[in-house]
Amino acid sequence: MNQLKLTDMLRQFFHEDIGDGDLSSELIFDAKEQGTYTLYAKEHGIFCGALIIEHGFLTYDRSLHVELLKQDGDTLQQGDVIAHVHGAIRSLLTAERVVLNLVQRLSAIATLTQIAVKQTAGTNAKICDTRKTMPGLRMLDKYAVRVGGAFNHRSGLYDAVMLKDNHIAFAGGIYAAVQHVKRKLGHTVKIEVEIETKEQLLEAVEAGADIIMFDNCTPQDIARWLPLVPAHIATEASGGITIDTIPHFAASGVQWISLGQLTHSAQAFDISARVQLKGAPY
Repeated sequence: MNQLKLTDMLRQFFHEDIGDGDLSSELIFDAKEQGTYTLYAKEHGIFCGALIIEHGFLTYDRSLHVELLKQDGDTLQQGDVIAHVHGAIRSLLTAERVVLNLVQRLSAIATLTQIAVKQTAGTNAKICDTRKTMPGLRMLDKYAVRVGGAFNHRSGLYDAVMLKDNHIAFAGGIYAAVQHVKRKLGHTVKIEVEIETKEQLLEAVEAGADIIMFDNCTPQDIARWLPLVPAHIATEASGGITIDTIPHFAASGVQWISLGQLTHSAQAFDISARVQLKGAPY
């Protein structure tokens, strides 16, 4: 993860939440009052967000002390302590919501991703994400997918060519679209083509695509059409795939299965915080 980008993101998030100050904390607590803040899991899953906790609190207040007890990818059980943060009570309370929101989201994505990966057991299929991430959080969402044991698809429109149905329609067909790209593209960038029919598949092979995506195709269709794809062309299934249907697609023989569900439908992982009484041991 790019830690410079992370710090910039956290500053922006704090600006949004804090504005000109935390009225609640500043009106109750003196700036010198100290406390301990503990993050703990309230359900079973995969933890993701060590850098968020560390950079989040320290970006807001460099005098805070962060003690991490879990690392990204660790399995959490209900009640497990994730981290202690010591320092000014004002700072602990002011920074907590931004940190918690992010850690809950990333841990949810990592947990759901690991479930998806386990659904491919006994096959050669690999799970990857899509661009269906929360705007502004793509770097973090895709990091959580990796922590969960899956792979990242392209990061954006800039790092791979993906010719979808509308590109193909405007260009006048798959072959024409691929040739337009090949005339202008360097050799280090892959070209992926989305297909829905056997005829489109054959056209994509003839055009010289690097990756063929079976979009909204059934596992049965994919299994029938895969022998038509040369070994040097990678294959991917996408569109309407859920956690429950992954095993059927994995059994088809396709190499990659991409799911938007990993990042657009993960339910926030239940992580809470508690504070220690002044002078009490933790």
